[in-house]
Amino acid sequence: MTRSNFINGKWASDPDGQRHAIINPATEEIIRHITWATPAQVDDAVDSAAKAFPNWARSGKQERIDLLDAIADGLSAREEALGQTISAELGAPIDQAITQQARGAIHELRTISSALLDMDLGHPFHTDHLTQHILHEPVGVAALITPWNWPLAQVTLKLGAALAAGCTAVLKPSEISPLVAIQLAEAVAEIGAPAGVFNLLQGDGATVGAPLTSHPLVGMVSFTGSTRAGRAISTVAAQTIKRVILELGGKSPNIIFADAELESAVDRAVGGCFHNTGQNCNAPTRLLVEASVYDEVLARIAQTASAFTVDLPDRHGDHLGPLISQTQMMRVESYISGAITEGARILTGGVGRPDGVEKGWFVRPTVFADVTETMTIWREEVFGPVLSVTPFKDEADALRMANDTDYGLAAFINSSDMERCRRVACALRVGMVHINGAPLAAGAPFGGVKQSGNGREGGAAGISEFLETKAVAGW
Repeated sequence: MTRSNFINGKWASDPDGQRHAIINPATEEIIRHITWATPAQVDDAVDSAAKAFPNWARSGKQERIDLLDAIADGLSAREEALGQTISAELGAPIDQAITQQARGAIHELRTISSALLDMDLGHPFHTDHLTQHILHEPVGVAALITPWNWPLAQVTLKLGAALAAGCTAVLKPSEISPLVAIQLAEAVAEIGAPAGVFNLLQGDGATVGAPLTSHPLVGMVSFTGSTRAGRAISTVAAQTIKRVILELGGKSPNIIFADAELESAVDRAVGGCFHNTGQNCNAPTRLLVEASVYDEVLARIAQTASAFTVDLPDRHGDHLGPLISQTQMMRVESYISGAITEGARILTGGVGRPDGVEKGWFVRPTVFADVTETMTIWREEVFGPVLSVTPFKDEADALRMANDTDYGLAAFINSSDMERCRRVACALRVGMVHINGAPLAAGAPFGGVKQSGNGREGGAAGISEFLETKAVAGW
């Protein structure tokens, strides 16, 4: 696989581009090199998307659905290969990489296709005003900037919604895990998608992300990543009044009331925090436990967390893989060390690689008890398998603590009292709430409030972010 940048329906020649090594986080070995796009190629990709936009914007729903379905079919045919690539570049255990990362990404495309089928992109304003018509039209060229932790699913969420809306797209995947996006581009090329509708550029934020964000022909930016980068993108995009959709960081609270089914609540709390080696923006990393069952829950957590194992990502089984990079490993280690210094009590885990591991960006899955609200580990996003636990007195105390954060992505509630669950769900300042482990339905809106971002992804809500509303009088 030597291709890197896909522009106007063709693989671009990259003689002047900067070569960049992609590292396997488990072995620290180079998987392959890619070539970052040059400034001229950034312009070429945006120009290609801008020229393709008028025709694609006029396409009908069925044509868009057919393209989405064809891309999904193309990805399904190479699902195992996609999973192997994700496992190698991200470090996700192979079973998870295939069934959750790759298959989940394909499912997102099919969900968006189904949602588009049910959407009405043109309709009367009101039955009493039949000559007043409302049209929902594509914004324009969309710059899609995606993160490394779900390197295909975050791409299909954004690309699927953009294409469904009638936008053309320029994708910049993470420079740390960009290889699976190349396989996506191969699938797009294979099915003969219209030239310019989809373009792929490799590079980091400075070389590709910033020029895309500021480009005058780009109509909107959809970004998933850190809150710091989201602020920078918003500032640059504001100069040309671009629409900006942001899915940013999180510090999600998980509340366990005394009347919850404790065994399952603890299993979900630990498993949810450690999933994907803790590299999920919506991970439930702040665990609030009602004081009357605090000691019992801590004992259960210690037993559950200690059962988690760390192993190489190419091995089958239910284990954790490495973090994505040495930088990320050092970041997580610094948070663990800092929490110890600030006085948090370690239940399991701690500083350093797991026993017997001498290579790779592995960390110990770690749980801290007696964490206070002023500790750094409680307030800042760690993005690793680190759980912080603290007690609360009553419902009001739990709500105060849960909402006392700059973030507002997700929250989790555990209680056998459904009236209380609904009451607490309404009072939480977040974009998503899970009651007693209930997952979001396919196509449900995904996104947050406060410094976790704006806008929504998935299903009809995700498509709507790429649409403008036009009112026509005299229709």
